[in-house]
Amino acid sequence: MKIIFVRHGESEANLAGIINDEPNRLVALTDTGCNQAMAAAERLRSVPFVCAYASELLRARQTAEILLRHRDLACPLHIDSRLNERKSGMDGLPVERFNALVRHDPVGTRPPAGESFLEQMDRLRAFLDGVAATQPAGPVLAVSHENPILAVLALSGKPVEAAARGSIPNCGWVEVNWPAHTPAGGFQTGQKSSPL
Repeated sequence: MKIIFVRHGESEANLAGIINDEPNRLVALTDTGCNQAMAAAERLRSVPFVCAYASELLRARQTAEILLRHRDLACPLHIDSRLNERKSGMDGLPVERFNALVRHDPVGTRPPAGESFLEQMDRLRAFLDGVAATQPAGPVLAVSHENPILAVLALSGKPVEAAARGSIPNCGWVEVNWPAHTPAGGFQTGQKSSPL
């Protein structure tokens, strides 16, 4: 199954450098984020998505709605908590506090009220396996966040620590074939993960 993971557009939390991993705290896209999503929608317009998924967080849902807005064929949007941002237990705090906590071991460090990168990988593996079972032909759209997309890259064959230390720009995307062990398995980035 082919699945394209898109990171949400720039959000108010991105601008402020603040963590938002709590779905009940509504953090919207900025005007720039909406424009990034519209540019991504144009670039992805020819991809015949059979369905789409987004995390519970507002900025991901808004991005998905923009990406799907002008499609010729209806593409149902499903909200799936497995696409949520990595749980840090630090919602509302500066991103740099989380980065300082995990910098020495970005793969195994588990914040006291959060999840490790490895635990996040398990969550994303469950998502990928579930979608592959219900949408084996694809292509599928998944709008998520930087950390979950990095976990998907690790699941698809990128070295785990390199993935954990990586980055995905707002409205950047990666294309993944799942299961990763199939002949066409793995991932592609390149232009797809560059800023739009």
